[in-house]
Amino acid sequence: MRNFNEDTITDAVVERLAHATSPRAREISQALVRHLHAFVREVRPTQDEWMAGIEFLTRTGHMCTEMRQEFILLSDTLGVSMLVDAINHALPETATETTVLGPFYLSGPPEMPLGSDISTRGKGEPMIVEGTVRDPAGQPIAGAWVDTWQADAEGVYDVQRAIGGAAELDLRARFRTDAEGRFWFRSIAPCYYPVPDDGPVGEMLKAQGRHANRPAHVHFMIGAPGYETLITHLFIADSPYIDSDVVFGVKDSLIRSLEPQPVGLTPAGNRVEAPASLLRYDFVLAAQKPEA
Repeated sequence: MRNFNEDTITDAVVERLAHATSPRAREISQALVRHLHAFVREVRPTQDEWMAGIEFLTRTGHMCTEMRQEFILLSDTLGVSMLVDAINHALPETATETTVLGPFYLSGPPEMPLGSDISTRGKGEPMIVEGTVRDPAGQPIAGAWVDTWQADAEGVYDVQRAIGGAAELDLRARFRTDAEGRFWFRSIAPCYYPVPDDGPVGEMLKAQGRHANRPAHVHFMIGAPGYETLITHLFIADSPYIDSDVVFGVKDSLIRSLEPQPVGLTPAGNRVEAPASLLRYDFVLAAQKPEA
């Protein structure tokens, strides 16, 4: 087969993929070709525009390091990450809703005792975070791991303050729930912030006439044997950009107000020695799906 043109090239490429190494590889590859070719036919790029696209993807790859994932950022800002999340998390109504992972998660965060202060620099409005981890029936899950990470009071993550390529870890930790499924820790109130806009994704957002901002939030990844791992945020009510999150991640059920917490005991019975803001949430994990 030869002499392909605009009308025949797509079918020819799809046919070449008929002998892929697995049915799933064939399905994905053929769908990619069909939709990519349809996109090109719709926008009809010039040769210069096509090359600009190639250069954009190349620069996106060059921006990726151990501390920064520009391709995740690209996926997030195009709404693809939330679409994949929605497709893969049709959870029971009682389970806590999921949202995007984001580009700043680090595996293996430092494990700390309950009640620890995760803000090593201590600059910002003091905040207490407390809650529970339960199953869909409302029973506590003891020993669940709770990873948390967040931006600081200036809207910056620890990995963005990396010196010499190594981050000074701050505002991230892992906790374990107690026998009653409870956890709590000390921190500082996060600030809204722009996603990194000094690279290709930032250029794309400007060209699209969009802002780069996310509302203030705290990240959580929570898991336990027998349960689906939960990836979610808690968004701070009344934060700027709560209705125009650049990565489309806000859900009403995940919005919580910061309540004033005076010296004394919190609603969960944790002792506070100085006034702070209180962020509370009771997480519910979905039971793990049986393997197909």
